[in-house]
Amino acid sequence: MRGFTNNMRITLTGLVAFALIVAGLSIGSSFFAVTTPSIADDHLGSPHFSGATDAEMPKAASPIPQGLLESERNTIDVFRSAGPSVVYVTNNALRRDYFSANVSEVPQGTGSGFLWDEHGHVVTNYHVIESGQTFSVSLPSGITREARVVGVEPRKDLAVLHFDTTGLDLTALPVGRSEPLIVGQKVLAIGNPFGLDRTLTTGIISALGREFPLDDGFVIEDVIQTDASINPGNSGGPLIDSQGRVIGVNTAIYSLSGSSAGIGFAIPIDTVARIVPQLIRFGEVRRVGLGVTLVPDRYTRNWGAEGVVVNEVYPDSAAEQAGLRSIRIDRRGRILSADLITAIDGELIQRFAALANALDGRSAGEEVVLTVVRGDDVIPIEMKLQDLGRSR
Repeated sequence: MRGFTNNMRITLTGLVAFALIVAGLSIGSSFFAVTTPSIADDHLGSPHFSGATDAEMPKAASPIPQGLLESERNTIDVFRSAGPSVVYVTNNALRRDYFSANVSEVPQGTGSGFLWDEHGHVVTNYHVIESGQTFSVSLPSGITREARVVGVEPRKDLAVLHFDTTGLDLTALPVGRSEPLIVGQKVLAIGNPFGLDRTLTTGIISALGREFPLDDGFVIEDVIQTDASINPGNSGGPLIDSQGRVIGVNTAIYSLSGSSAGIGFAIPIDTVARIVPQLIRFGEVRRVGLGVTLVPDRYTRNWGAEGVVVNEVYPDSAAEQAGLRSIRIDRRGRILSADLITAIDGELIQRFAALANALDGRSAGEEVVLTVVRGDDVIPIEMKLQDLGRSR
């Protein structure tokens, strides 16, 4: 196991405190299923439902023709049941007219979302609402309501919006589980690709347990891969099983052209179900940690150290009680001693993002065993995780 060499040096100014609470991420929209319309394509302040008017809104469902296969009838039934709970999300920017000084809303991106409950909470992707100043949700009935951001979790590409439900009769989608899913299982995706409202695509689960990397080094784990077509505008829409239950949130496609190539990804519902209640209650995700700050990865990479280096141990923290030590340097900026964390419960830790991912989903008070390199010694340190409060 690699620790430090004797000639490792770092200046005092390089020891910037690096808290375990992470800032937001930047997402390349060309990879994600989000539509960015031009001003000419949208009427400001109106829903982009393919130009539909109130008279053209969906009417009573037509009877299902005789002679259809059972699988076809199931697809139709699931779509009719789930469709009313899928919404169209518009992300607006505020622009001031140079001559009149009037401020107007300009759509700068669109996506999908679905009703989490009957109280007006909508789940969508973080990148759908990122950088927006005002938001709106449009229901399949043609009704559009202003929405506000309740909370976001950039590390999992999730966001929750809320809109006024006065006078509306809403039905939330039932929530399934992602743990028992199997490859080959039928799935349905409902969303608004390219601004076309309530579009249904079907397919199967192509793979499970994928890791989806984000631009800042964080990873969404246990991602569902599907061949159900997911195109720009599908972001935030539900991935549904044959029982009509949400099993994932469609978030991205793998495509050189920007359109579906039969490889789409969805955030697993087990992750969504853990995060969304926290966003609704707190506005952010509450995290657990060690009670330390870390030396930034860019320094440890230069040192050739494989792990994360403890910078400062907070007084009265779980880390202090467990025996972790702050880094010690002399006046010339030479490292005298430092604790290098290389694993948690046997899971290899090489960078800060890996540490954060390893702690994701754990609870305050949960016991873990750290593998710590201190000089020439490898030390197992048992400790309890502590509540770090909100994520920002």
